[in-house]
Amino acid sequence: MTDSSSHIDITPQILLRAYACGIFPMAEDADDQTMLWIEPDMRGIIPLDEFHISKRMKRTVRTSPYDIRVDSDFGAVMDACAEAAPDRPSTWINAQIHQLYRQLHAMGHCHSVEVWDQDRLIGGLYGVSLGTAFFGESMFSRERDTSKMALIHLVERMKAGGYTLLDTQFITDHLRQFGAIEIPKADYHVLLDQAMQTRADFFALDGKQPGPKA
Repeated sequence: MTDSSSHIDITPQILLRAYACGIFPMAEDADDQTMLWIEPDMRGIIPLDEFHISKRMKRTVRTSPYDIRVDSDFGAVMDACAEAAPDRPSTWINAQIHQLYRQLHAMGHCHSVEVWDQDRLIGGLYGVSLGTAFFGESMFSRERDTSKMALIHLVERMKAGGYTLLDTQFITDHLRQFGAIEIPKADYHVLLDQAMQTRADFFALDGKQPGPKA
């Protein structure tokens, strides 16, 4: 399902209500002045108890010299996710989306997981936190496996914080390797409704040692 927001004054509060109803926004491209409301018939999720990490990725995480940070430069992560890439010449992140998600971040409802090589941002992701659901929005890599490292850290953080639903919206081969599946909209709404009944703690992991066990 899609609908245009061209005649609606979208606020962060409206955006949160849309997520709570299973709807999220996208733009046709970065120069588009409007947003489309999306509600797929089949929804991508990663069941947290079935999250899969290959032996190679476990090794990579264990031996990586990179730093994982959270919310240290949310704007830079959004900017990186919106950059054109050889396999992604166009982006769905327009100026309105930039503004709205920065406002959600200031409200504590949007977070970034970042991979840093000293002072260089080399990978990461961002998404919306509401109830016990985390809605993954976009990710990027500037070095091999860095978006995967961010996702692995995100899941560890979600498990520590009491989350129940990781919504990927759609699924890709990149996400399938971690256990992403598609479920019908009706099944998704059951999980979403349950996730809206209580609240998770995105920062519960802080002070603990993250990362998958070998």
